[in-house]
Amino acid sequence: MKVLVIGSGGREHIIVKKLKESERVTEIFAAPGNGGIAEDATCVPIKDDAIQELAAFAEENQIDWTIVGPEIPLTLGVVDAFRAKNLKIFGPTKAAAIIEGSKDFAKAFMQQYDIPTAKYQTFTDIEKAKAYIKQEGAPIVIKADGLAAGKGVVVAMEEQEAFDAVESMLVGNRFGEAGSRVVIEEFLDGKEFSLFAFVDGENVYPMIPARDHKRAYDYDKGPNTGGMGAYSPVPDLDPKHVEFTVDKILKPAAKGMKQEGRTYTGVLYGGLIETKEGPKVIEFNARFGDPETQVVLPLLENDLIQIIEDVTAGKDPKLQWKDAYAIGTVVASKGYPGAYEKNVTLPDLKNDNKVYVIHAGTERSEDGNFHSTGGRVLLVASIQDTPEKAQQQIYQYLEKFDQTDAFFYRKDIGFIK
Repeated sequence: MKVLVIGSGGREHIIVKKLKESERVTEIFAAPGNGGIAEDATCVPIKDDAIQELAAFAEENQIDWTIVGPEIPLTLGVVDAFRAKNLKIFGPTKAAAIIEGSKDFAKAFMQQYDIPTAKYQTFTDIEKAKAYIKQEGAPIVIKADGLAAGKGVVVAMEEQEAFDAVESMLVGNRFGEAGSRVVIEEFLDGKEFSLFAFVDGENVYPMIPARDHKRAYDYDKGPNTGGMGAYSPVPDLDPKHVEFTVDKILKPAAKGMKQEGRTYTGVLYGGLIETKEGPKVIEFNARFGDPETQVVLPLLENDLIQIIEDVTAGKDPKLQWKDAYAIGTVVASKGYPGAYEKNVTLPDLKNDNKVYVIHAGTERSEDGNFHSTGGRVLLVASIQDTPEKAQQQIYQYLEKFDQTDAFFYRKDIGFIK
């Protein structure tokens, strides 16, 4: 079986590695891939938003299945383009991917189907947005309506910070079209967790929960990022909250999307928070989350391609999980999530058998060394029988990055309070 993975980040690298475990998969392509992915698959120089080129490649190369990693191609309609050519692809259609593509749609949808979430209002007018912030007070959450690469959310602890955030989006055009509308939400207090599910129509098959660390620096300080590390499972997460999330959030979401004429197939990601009233949705994503996927998929015992075939055929894939802990820490370019230097040579990345290294923003240069191409460069992870053992292996491996000031990483990932 030939499989194409669309995307170029850490999430796509772990999907490729998981596919390599399958006895049924004989050839893997990645478009466009990255330096690390090139060691595990054939990289194809097609950008992930070049929808027609991707479909033509899959057709010409007789690809049996395509798996979509990032949100941009989904919201642009890559699934629709592939289906038009009778090509098998795993992911939601453009109509269904709106659950991530528009925060305003997602909030209105949750309200309509009684899915618990923070109260909110949507604005295009700066003065009305500021008046609402004054009325509600801080802390308060400001979100760009559209896709902003994980950076379109500001948790404003002070009123002025909230004013600055709406100003930068609505007037300063910080996120372009994505920020031309803002969703202003009530601040929810509690511990966050992520829960993915394989979905086809009303059938929902939940994975194991994970928790990611969004802030750039230790002890959850600094700006929000796309994620600085993650761990799975989540020992302090109440099992009743997982059950509630599946029954009252994920299943009603799948059913509601079908009722809306937006039948959902693919991975549905719930970004959730445990509040005093129970779990509430912070956001939905229309694909595997990054970096949580890098710690969830390695714990999955099943063959990924078999799961996709079962789910899309209406069969229960009977998910099986390792009895272990996976923790992963992101190595980022200094300055991320702001401006950062690219093309910095990385230390020697020889694997040892106690960690696995996932590439997110790398290329291999002609001299054979890897160099950085993005803000999040790598994720170093370990699977062990206790969180402490996993942390020990990861941070021992990461010592090689302490010799350079071009990169940084959090030293508290997976420290479970």
